[in-house]
Amino acid sequence: MFVRAYLRASTEEQDAFRALADLEQFAAHFGKTIASVYSDNESGVRLDRPDLMRLLRDAKKGDILLIEAIDRLSRLNEENWKSLKRVIDSKGLKIVVRLLPTSHRWMTDEKTDLQTERLLGIINDLLIEIGAAQANADYEVRRYRQAQGIATAKAAGLYKGRPQNIKIKEKVWSCLDSKFSIRKTSDLLGCSPTTVKRYNREWLTTRGTAN
Repeated sequence: MFVRAYLRASTEEQDAFRALADLEQFAAHFGKTIASVYSDNESGVRLDRPDLMRLLRDAKKGDILLIEAIDRLSRLNEENWKSLKRVIDSKGLKIVVRLLPTSHRWMTDEKTDLQTERLLGIINDLLIEIGAAQANADYEVRRYRQAQGIATAKAAGLYKGRPQNIKIKEKVWSCLDSKFSIRKTSDLLGCSPTTVKRYNREWLTTRGTAN
């Protein structure tokens, strides 16, 4: 059984690895060691996150998918969550959530009778489903309130748009000046290809080569 930790932060400015020490301590409490760490700086509403996809490719039956909270794995809508859950189940992965005690049983070697095992599994799956639905609902509420705030600010002539991360932008431009590809730039800087592509469009525009 491998313990595969998955970390996620929504933006490049946030530290996806902030929870790693807590997850390592959690695993050690059960006499386990985290074998592999996967991290994405992507929104939880995206299904095609690079390291999440890599984790699913690497996973073997009986492995543990260890996360801090459900919203680190998913803020997906119902359809995409069902798709992700089907893949997780088909791979034989067990989801363990540090903040969800009912899932901790997968970290132990304790044996129970078949009926109890099934009952605990049903309860845990239900709580994970509720957590996934709540994570998506929280995202949708925040997005709605943000849209309201932007509309109000625009009406008052106060909206200036989202500020750019100048340091990341300068590093991306430097890599592009050195003829690095989008993927290589992303790997070198540890930022998402989406971020690199956004700054690449600006980089092309400044050089008068944008389509």
